[in-house]
Amino acid sequence: MRVAIVENTAITHHGQVGVALHEAAARIEVFTPWRDGKLPQAGAHDALVVFGGEQAATDDHTHPYLPELAALMRDTSATGRAVLGICLGSQVLARAFGAENRLGVAPEFGWRGITLTDQGRDDPVLGHLPATFPIFQWHSDTFSLPEGAAHLATSPVANSQAFRIGRATYGTQFHFEASRAVVADWTRTFPDLTERNEPGWGKAWPARAAVEGVAADAHGLAVARAWVGLI
Repeated sequence: MRVAIVENTAITHHGQVGVALHEAAARIEVFTPWRDGKLPQAGAHDALVVFGGEQAATDDHTHPYLPELAALMRDTSATGRAVLGICLGSQVLARAFGAENRLGVAPEFGWRGITLTDQGRDDPVLGHLPATFPIFQWHSDTFSLPEGAAHLATSPVANSQAFRIGRATYGTQFHFEASRAVVADWTRTFPDLTERNEPGWGKAWPARAAVEGVAADAHGLAVARAWVGLI
């Protein structure tokens, strides 16, 4: 299988998604439109993955490729190919299907609890998870649910945590790709940002990783493998 990955920032970890793709012997092509504006050619890959970034999904003035990326996600979904948007990727996916992007109103950081909806408990990708499970979060924006989408998961801060459109198009606000190794690297690379999001994070995260992070790693890899299975 051929999979296009769109990175939206200079430091992007494929994390658990990368593990699952490599297990499936996927041939991966990486695009960095924040640097050069280039995006995958529509229909040239079997699946499309769009990762997070520091920009908002509506920052067309600083990232002029965003409308084209939204259209690419929508058009790829229409072909029945698998599409995955994580964090910013989910926000762009929601935009692509006419939802409202809500900026700066839903800050979440660290391992937080996510609760599956009734539709989520029946979902082929998320349905095998516990009814409530820990997973990593790092965002301040959120979005309304696209019309006709299956609402899969929620949290007390951001109602739209995961949704599905059609057979294999998924958006997750939470970072299920972020293993403990990814979180450790983010903490080392962005100490000021992580501390600003949660004062005391630099000292507290190892203990939290040993409990919440272990469970989150297992859940994240299970989600990644299940989505890759849809390709």
